[in-house]
Amino acid sequence: MQLKGIFPAVVTPFEGDETVSLGGLQENLRRYNATRVSGYVILGSTGESVLLRPAEAEAVLAAAREAAAPEKLLIAGTGAESTAETIARTKHAASLGYQVALVKTPYYYKPAYRAEAYLSYYRAVADASPIPVLLYSVPQFTGVTLETPEILGLAAHPNIVGIKDSSGNVQRLAEVVAGTGDRFNVLTGNAAVVYPAMLVGARGAILALAAALPEKCVELFERAECGQHQEARQLQCALASASKRIVSEGGIAGVKYAMDVRGYRGGLARRPLLPLAEEQKRSIAQSLTELHAVAVRA
Repeated sequence: MQLKGIFPAVVTPFEGDETVSLGGLQENLRRYNATRVSGYVILGSTGESVLLRPAEAEAVLAAAREAAAPEKLLIAGTGAESTAETIARTKHAASLGYQVALVKTPYYYKPAYRAEAYLSYYRAVADASPIPVLLYSVPQFTGVTLETPEILGLAAHPNIVGIKDSSGNVQRLAEVVAGTGDRFNVLTGNAAVVYPAMLVGARGAILALAAALPEKCVELFERAECGQHQEARQLQCALASASKRIVSEGGIAGVKYAMDVRGYRGGLARRPLLPLAEEQKRSIAQSLTELHAVAVRA
């Protein structure tokens, strides 16, 4: 399996009473269907998966599957703290028609975890999974980093097809590409390094920023892929600035507000995540205006 291109990390919209808005989710996906994104990640970090009840998560998976265009690849976030629960979630996603499972590292008992624990965890999940597994290293949330030796060891498993690395560490991406070649899909989860990641062999990105700016993120990927390096650098710099304000500083609430500004269904993040301050909203709106004004030369 080849995972290539831009995959938005899809948000979970909520109504004013914090109930899940399945209609809002499907409305967003129908708009994304008209763009050149390669597929969608449902129930990832940006989807506030850790804040959803099990029944809500199942409803989100089903609603997204229904709304996604047939040509878009569907990736489900299925990682849990226990191996057994991760396997159960992965099998459920597969039964709904999801094609790839995105599995984050367990992290709660991190003082007790060593490399061997992660190798055992991922191999057990991959052995039991009816669909390919994508490793997910997101140290800014978990405090855990999958290092190159662990990734290379797991890449040998026939049902582990790649990694989403959200650390922004391009050197690690290059090491993994060098150690695995064409048989392993390396994707960055950091919008600030899409272009340099592709230069060292990454095949694309899974981005929170793409939930609000799918067209710009796809344009960056396509310009980098076809060798328009000056244009790609210019757009990468603009997207790095936007990502800093929207994603790094604004968090989930920032992504959702940027979506609201652009006419998508974003809304508020679920508590205990707090809404943005008015100053943050102004900063994000300004960033979107500045990005819109960037005219990349063809």
